[in-house]
Amino acid sequence: MSRSRTGILLLNLGTPVAPETGPVRRYLAEFLNDPRVLDIPTVPRALLLYGAILPFRPRQSAHAYRKIWTNEGSPLLTAGRALAEKLAKRYGGAVPVELAMRYQEPSIRDALARFQSAGVERIVAVPLFPQYSSAATGSALEALYAEAGRLHNVPSLQVVPAFYEHSAFLEAVATVARPVLAAFRPDRLLMSFHGLPVRQVRKGDPTGTHCYQSENCCNAIGPENAFCYRAQCHATARGIAAALELPPGAWELAFQSRLGRIPWIEPYTDVRVVALARAGVRRLAVLCPAFVADCLETLEEIGIRARESFLAAGGEALELVPCVNASEVWVGALVGLLGETSPDLAR
Repeated sequence: MSRSRTGILLLNLGTPVAPETGPVRRYLAEFLNDPRVLDIPTVPRALLLYGAILPFRPRQSAHAYRKIWTNEGSPLLTAGRALAEKLAKRYGGAVPVELAMRYQEPSIRDALARFQSAGVERIVAVPLFPQYSSAATGSALEALYAEAGRLHNVPSLQVVPAFYEHSAFLEAVATVARPVLAAFRPDRLLMSFHGLPVRQVRKGDPTGTHCYQSENCCNAIGPENAFCYRAQCHATARGIAAALELPPGAWELAFQSRLGRIPWIEPYTDVRVVALARAGVRRLAVLCPAFVADCLETLEEIGIRARESFLAAGGEALELVPCVNASEVWVGALVGLLGETSPDLAR
């Protein structure tokens, strides 16, 4: 019997096709109309999206995207393509590798079509989100399963699980960060993770009695918070601090990118950046371990806006530590993660 051919699918969130109001509006409409992202009933979600968000936010977001856009396009897409190319080279071209976005292009549907054209019968998907959340990982996998289910010949699917405390990921982040931190010599390292509404964190607790119920609910991970995004972020931060051999008091974590007036998980990055400057921290390094590729949330929100806020509050310098992007150490880590999930991909 012939051996079935395996393909690797890298999944990320998505990006507008251009830093202009129209393309950004289309991207935000698709993104925010996802019930896993805006997890409220259909009618209130439509009223909020089309009545309060889309009339105003696309213009603001397009302005922000223009600040980080490169000649090659969106940094998120550029890094993703480079990662796919390098990963394919690690397998000597014998394993097809595709990049797909949950929203916009390149689409999951087109990636699956290319796999079928290449004779791929089995796909190993890598959601490029270190920590699990329903809004990112869950949504991307739901879309993948739906698109695969449309096909007459449905491929076999495997998924690399969340790697928030996997030693290969932690060491890749630390390897990228070490030279930056050594050159910058910060007074404090802030690990800034993407935020989520508190209600979404609580939804992931099958017991309904653990998440966000005490100050130390994220100190360890067990059955009750195995899918807790906040707990996984805390585990990532502890692991990176250990890999970097940071003493207590040299680092902290916070959560960025909150939207609206409902409670989001705390502490808030924008609040902490100002508070640290006012408390006497002169040199602040910020690392964003919820992202494997630099994007609007890292380059603009932290690298530009948070830096401006820090300096205005009395800080001297803020340094954004790059994400792992398409670094060789991250490519090697991915090969390890893939090999653990699917032994035929071990190298």
